[in-house]
Amino acid sequence: MGDFWNIMMTNWIKYLSLSLISLFVCAETSAQDLLARQAPIDVKLKAVDSLALTKYIRAEQSLFPADDIYPNWTNASVNSYGNVALPDSCVFDLTDFAMPTTNTRITDVFGYRPRRRRLHNGLDVKVYIGDTIRSAFSGKVRIVKDQGRRRGYGKYIVIRHDNGLETVYGHLSKQLVKEEQLVKAGEPIGLGGNTGRSTGSHLHFETRFLGVALDPAKMFDFEKQDILADTYTYRKKQTKTPSGGDIYYKVRKGDTVSRNAARQGVTVSQLCKLNGITTKSILRPGQVLRCI
Repeated sequence: MGDFWNIMMTNWIKYLSLSLISLFVCAETSAQDLLARQAPIDVKLKAVDSLALTKYIRAEQSLFPADDIYPNWTNASVNSYGNVALPDSCVFDLTDFAMPTTNTRITDVFGYRPRRRRLHNGLDVKVYIGDTIRSAFSGKVRIVKDQGRRRGYGKYIVIRHDNGLETVYGHLSKQLVKEEQLVKAGEPIGLGGNTGRSTGSHLHFETRFLGVALDPAKMFDFEKQDILADTYTYRKKQTKTPSGGDIYYKVRKGDTVSRNAARQGVTVSQLCKLNGITTKSILRPGQVLRCI
């Protein structure tokens, strides 16, 4: 009887061992088959992920074109871009906007000032000390500075916007934001004032692209408190004369009236008449001349 049970146990162990081996082999085979089947699926998923990531990046770039437009981020000055090459044209989305102030009276417009022989780079809007000034578009604060009691912008703010524009807010009495701070369109950023080179409380408001001052009146209607259109198109030729010269030219050291006239493709008499100067006038470095 003992031998019978020994034989049975031995056979049972052999059977169990063979079953386990078979199960292991089947499992290993199934795992290999699964991996083989999974491989092309992984490739497809990676392709889908890559495509989705590419689409996401492109979507982000379309929403925030400023990231691709500007060569640097610096708090040094309003125009910190040197002689960066400007594109022939660029379209800006203005729909995400807010008026910088609810005040509607324009006290000075954009353009060249023959009497002062300089370019007024923005609009002056009548505001009172303490009036709320708001960000025109969503973006990131680049500069918060004070140029002094009787100098330049006084207390001012520069914001780089998601749509590719930059705006400047000058002569503030108080700044409510800090550099590097993210702001939304319509968010309070400062209070109206009379700081800097100013003869009365007002907001000096500029719109710029790669340092180039653009006329805010071609984008904003302060009287109606609205934008003129959903988009604004910058064209490089807007800053050029028919002969290819600059409409406004900043005098460099050693420049003369005749040399500037030749460089800008206008006659000496035209240049003198436009700027109220004579052929014998001494030009100062930094002086702005109108050439058309």
